[in-house]
Amino acid sequence: MSERDYAPLSNACVRGLCDKIYDKRKFAGVEIEKMVKDFSDANNTSQIKRLIRVLGQDLMSSTNPNVKNGALMGLSSVAVGLGKGCVNYLSELIHPILACFSESESRVRYQAAEALFNVLKIARGEALAHFPPVFEALARLAADPEPQDIVTESSSFDLAAFVPMLRERIYTRNAFARQFVVSWVSVLDAVPDIELVGYLPELLDGLFKMLDDPNPEIRRMCDVQLNEFLRSIKKDPSKVDFQAMINVLITHAQSPEELLQVRVRTPLPEAAVTDCRRSIAIIYDLSIRFLL
Repeated sequence: MSERDYAPLSNACVRGLCDKIYDKRKFAGVEIEKMVKDFSDANNTSQIKRLIRVLGQDLMSSTNPNVKNGALMGLSSVAVGLGKGCVNYLSELIHPILACFSESESRVRYQAAEALFNVLKIARGEALAHFPPVFEALARLAADPEPQDIVTESSSFDLAAFVPMLRERIYTRNAFARQFVVSWVSVLDAVPDIELVGYLPELLDGLFKMLDDPNPEIRRMCDVQLNEFLRSIKKDPSKVDFQAMINVLITHAQSPEELLQVRVRTPLPEAAVTDCRRSIAIIYDLSIRFLL
């Protein structure tokens, strides 16, 4: 490989960009970012286009996942270097990234998701012209079961380290983020070797608060998961730290605000509200029983 094959990138930059070690790829990405800023300041559009072509076509044509990841890192760095100027090259930046969403190698797919996020974060509304293919790619990624499969099949998954991240995000008001969080709670709770119910005190308050969400699907998902936890508690109460969640349970058992908000925002059958009350009341009753 000669330097002119991938000009304006140097051999050293290409090697770093295609290295399997993330830090080396990141360092090369910073170099590309600086290079692009210089090209942009000099209004050297031909070199910018040449660089994007090298990344989006030449390197991307490789069958080596590390090279593809490097190309994705490079395209992301180009967007960062261009700033708002990246809107002039959106098609050339986005299309090779979207193509990677169909790759068989999961690492490439998720590097593509990160690269796409970086580009869209900068382009914002200007990227709407490319919304249909972007939406299709994201929908395909959202349906990808591999991230959850990897977790559920791994014996090295650190639940204690993961739960604080769930707890931090469980109070979000964003509907998509709420669905994402509850889906992960559901997946983890379904794994036989993962005792998520033991971490219920850290998640319960946020789950109860979701019962007043205006989105009926989120309320349904949350109610289903609360009932799953309830079944686990009834099956083996010793797995639950009732003392740790008694304050949460008392607060929600005595306050009807969440359920009233559900009634006001969306007319629900009385049975649905009764079920929500029953879930809270039963867990509260179990708490009192095992604390006394």
